[in-house]
Amino acid sequence: MPSPAPDVHETPSRLTDAWRFCVGTGRFDLALRRDYQESLALVQREIGFRHIRGHGLLSDGVGVHRPYEHGGTRRVRHAFTYVDQVIDAYLDLGVKPFLELGFMPSGLASGEQTVFWWRGNVTPPRDWQEWAALVRATVTHLVGRYGLDQVRTWPIEVWNEPNLKEFWLDADEAAYHRLYELTANTVKDVDASLQVGGPAISPGSDEWLVRFADFVVERSVPIDFVSRHAYTSGPAQHVPFGVHQTLAPPSRLLEQFATPRRQLRGGPLADLPVHITEFNSSYRPDNPIHDTAFHAAYLAPVLAAGGDLADSFSYWTFCDVFEEAGVPTSLFHGGFGLLTHRQIKKPTYHLYAFMARMGEEILARGEDHLVTRDDAGRVTALAWAPVDVTGGPPADGHTVRLSVPVGSPSGRAFLLRSSVSEEKGNAWRAWCEMGRPASPGPRQLDALREAAEPVRSHRSLPIEDGRVVLDVTLDRHEVTLLEITPVADETPPWGDRWDDRRLLGLDPLVSGEESAL
Repeated sequence: MPSPAPDVHETPSRLTDAWRFCVGTGRFDLALRRDYQESLALVQREIGFRHIRGHGLLSDGVGVHRPYEHGGTRRVRHAFTYVDQVIDAYLDLGVKPFLELGFMPSGLASGEQTVFWWRGNVTPPRDWQEWAALVRATVTHLVGRYGLDQVRTWPIEVWNEPNLKEFWLDADEAAYHRLYELTANTVKDVDASLQVGGPAISPGSDEWLVRFADFVVERSVPIDFVSRHAYTSGPAQHVPFGVHQTLAPPSRLLEQFATPRRQLRGGPLADLPVHITEFNSSYRPDNPIHDTAFHAAYLAPVLAAGGDLADSFSYWTFCDVFEEAGVPTSLFHGGFGLLTHRQIKKPTYHLYAFMARMGEEILARGEDHLVTRDDAGRVTALAWAPVDVTGGPPADGHTVRLSVPVGSPSGRAFLLRSSVSEEKGNAWRAWCEMGRPASPGPRQLDALREAAEPVRSHRSLPIEDGRVVLDVTLDRHEVTLLEITPVADETPPWGDRWDDRRLLGLDPLVSGEESAL
């Protein structure tokens, strides 16, 4: 039986935009593709992220660093043809870059170690001053093209996960400190008001941040924010073209979000913004968990509470146009994205779209719900079914009971409910039932898009003493959005003569025999 309905007390706090301050993306030059831009346009229309962050701004595929010889002397030309096209497209879609400076151009790299299918070089520069010149030229170009006031709002992060040997040669901490110091000072040489930070570390090496903080304080190195990543999956269990992994409970993500502030508390960096510049359940782009309804329910409490712990937490990534493990082999392949290729919405996409429709005043928050109100008085409630990461049977019939204020002392309220679950709004499930077509045809794609839409229902609710009381019963792994608005009744004075039976021209006040006459 559901517990008594908790009153939603009107002592509101604010829901920050930390959940949509930034979103992740595949490597920088993928933004030149049509499918990518169509996907981002859809995401921006229905969710509206503030910034976007990805790897490879300085990798060879973008073509910024172009060494050549002239007159027997080695020179470097800095070219921004692709950079301009990508950033122009971002700004046209209402999203700003969160710049990550990396990876190393091959013409400047000190070694040949690379990461990913697309071979991002992860070695330090062989000429540190040439690296500084590359950073200076890039930042100077951006300021000149887009204006200082604009670029001041773009955080600039130095490298990606240098605590992992896969992303920074030998995970050399001293070499990263040198890279950060030179890069941060170079950025500030362009303009002192530009935001620069790091160290963008992955989970599992938390003491890196402590030592990094000691380093920048001791040497008075510029730093405007600190960054790290958060994932909750265990070691990869490989299968052909995919992996399976165990998962820690979603509360573990929130613990990771809180770690930087806990570690820096009481020190000179304690008040800096904290950006979680990547987060997800699995760190693999081929884990089918990302495509499921389970995943949306898993992340719902994280989106509801994460803004209390960090200034941003960036979902990795907005779409499956992503090639770190190679070109995907099928439409659904366990990619990180909120969208598949060709804009099929996953259940987690709808979690974000539901959040985008919520208000800014938090009226209540619990382990299975978040209730807000917007400036127009519309009340929204996000509710989710609990998940079990141990593989136990999923909860079915979980009930959330709410009593919410609606701004009107009596009358009726209109409830619109939108839901995704194992059975509703679940394109992955529909794709499985289709036989998992690797390359669905046009009609199959249309069917998947329709299957991906949330199931919607509506009804009228009584308002008593300014409140609406309702029980929300959830299916397996369901995430649901309730939008509640008081009804301003505009029924005309003859409305008491309205009756469903009159749709057929019958008068309910006249007997059947008289009506027949």
